[in-house]
Amino acid sequence: MKKLINDVSTVVPDMLDGLVALNPQLSLLQGGTIVLRADAQAVAARGEVALISGGGSGHEPAHGGYVGHGMLSAAVAGEVFTSPSTDAVLDAIRAVTGPAGALLIVKNYTGDRFNFGLAAEIARAEGIPVDMLIVADDVALSASGDHAGRRGLAGTVLVHKIAGAAAARGLPLAEVARIAREAAASLGTMGVALTPCTVPAAGKPGFELGDGEIEWGLGIHGEPGVARGALEPADAIVGKLLARIVDDLALQAGERVALLVNNLGGTPSSELNVVAGAALRELDGRGIEVARAWAGTFLSALEMAGVSLTLLRVDDERLSLLDADSRTSAWPALDGRVAQVAVRAAPPAPRSASGATLAPDATLRRAIEAVCECLLAAEPTLTEMDQRVGDGDLGISLARGARAVQLELDSYASAARPDAVLRGLSATLRRVMGGTSGPLYAVMLLRAAAVLEQSGGTTASQWAAAFNAGVDGLMELGGARPGDRTMVDALKPAADALCDKLAEAASTDAVLQAVVDAASDGASRTASMHPRRGRSSYVGDRALGHVDPGAHAVALWLAAIRDALAG
Repeated sequence: MKKLINDVSTVVPDMLDGLVALNPQLSLLQGGTIVLRADAQAVAARGEVALISGGGSGHEPAHGGYVGHGMLSAAVAGEVFTSPSTDAVLDAIRAVTGPAGALLIVKNYTGDRFNFGLAAEIARAEGIPVDMLIVADDVALSASGDHAGRRGLAGTVLVHKIAGAAAARGLPLAEVARIAREAAASLGTMGVALTPCTVPAAGKPGFELGDGEIEWGLGIHGEPGVARGALEPADAIVGKLLARIVDDLALQAGERVALLVNNLGGTPSSELNVVAGAALRELDGRGIEVARAWAGTFLSALEMAGVSLTLLRVDDERLSLLDADSRTSAWPALDGRVAQVAVRAAPPAPRSASGATLAPDATLRRAIEAVCECLLAAEPTLTEMDQRVGDGDLGISLARGARAVQLELDSYASAARPDAVLRGLSATLRRVMGGTSGPLYAVMLLRAAAVLEQSGGTTASQWAAAFNAGVDGLMELGGARPGDRTMVDALKPAADALCDKLAEAASTDAVLQAVVDAASDGASRTASMHPRRGRSSYVGDRALGHVDPGAHAVALWLAAIRDALAG
């Protein structure tokens, strides 16, 4: 792997430092990876709706490149191809939102929906008006099917532009949200890749393509597409992409559209121009008027060679919003001035008082430490497993959470209050783990903590009730059930086995072994399941034969707890 970086762990902050230094109208929120309009507070004070977007990094110039007048108020950057944490999104909402409220523009990926959605719920509870819009413009996937839903792709940038212009006109939140939703519903995007891409922390491509192969209908996280085929001339590729989009949008001759020709990262400008010319000719041949057209790098997938095409149905009003003035680094290009990075202090989040430190010999501490050591050791294995069926970030995310827990373990409340310990764990994971795993583990720990607080958490049956409540909470938030090929396929059997063995009055060692056996068996059975949730659902039957990495991780940390508590 050859990349112009310093360290894989600092790619995102290093990138944002450079972006903000080159753009004097931007600032960074201290202690995070959040890009703000430097005048965000003044804009909010004069009554404009705040627009907040974001997601995993690796899609540059999205999302920080669209922060500025006429587009976004803030962009929240996660690790590469990993959604930002709930707390990061919440910090952005607090930093840029005034009385007019905020609209969150979110691409349809599970981790983004969870983290932005949870942040919106917390903000509303604090009295901040927040609405959320999901963009799902990927026409490669059917609107309904055995997958996690259509993905959000490059068409999201056009939603940023239209919503930003509406907000700059001073329209109220409900009106800005309506205009943005109608634009999102009028979008269609499909892409094709000529090469894979390499996540810096993973160190190798997420999939492989032969010299004469291309991948149709892929997402933007380096995951494989919906079909693989032979390389064809540009005209033929463009024709197939546009045919799918036109059919999906039911576009008719005489209608007007905006066209976005998007570089996925490694496509030369000459090839983009070839594609743009082919697209204009194809649409003209169909009698569809291209009222606006842009070609460039708008939302990439690291260094992936390939393109996506987006069509947006337009009318006079939508064209006026696309034509409205905007001043960002990516739409259009700025004048190249250099400025020092403007760093603002992050608004303080509400914190609860903590008790004494968790004693070194406490049983709960031993279990937590064993889980952390297990996940750190398993990082390479889980990363490799996730690369086969997803985007390869699971091992990295879980290891990041484990390191954070190790650093903060002494700050958790006393072992006399196990519910407080679990809440501390939940807060740590919620803050540092983006993607799908962070909010799922966080909600599981919160639900378990609530049960322990009510019961006292001193007996095995009380802990079993807490574990079951946590698993139920995770399924409620994630929407997965046994058989969907997720971590639930290991968690639910383990929770059931725990209750069954306790009812039999089995020994502690026998109970723990039964829990691990049930989780391991459940994880193994995922290899024969068709994925219905998460990014594996986009891979489809190609996931068959591979154990779900999230379920495997559950079996690993349950075994670590067994070893820590046995005897």
